[in-house]
Amino acid sequence: MSTFSLTISSPDGNLFKGDAVKISVRGIEGDLAVMAGHIPFITAVKECDCRIELTDGTEKTGHTAGGLLNVSNEEVIFLSDVFNW
Repeated sequence: MSTFSLTISSPDGNLFKGDAVKISVRGIEGDLAVMAGHIPFITAVKECDCRIELTDGTEKTGHTAGGLLNVSNEEVIFLSDVFNW
């Protein structure tokens, strides 16, 4: 399965940095999921649960108060105001 580099950062620093298969969040226009090869875009993220599918098939879930999701070539950066696992 294809993967991409994912970084989740808050004012407290990097909370996650590694490879992922999928990240799911609630954008300003609705729920969205990003997988490897996704078209590049930037969107604001609303308060929601954030789900990350890892390369070993497990899933991590955290809660965000909102932030900014930046999807580029095989790299996703999520800058969150507040993020808790």
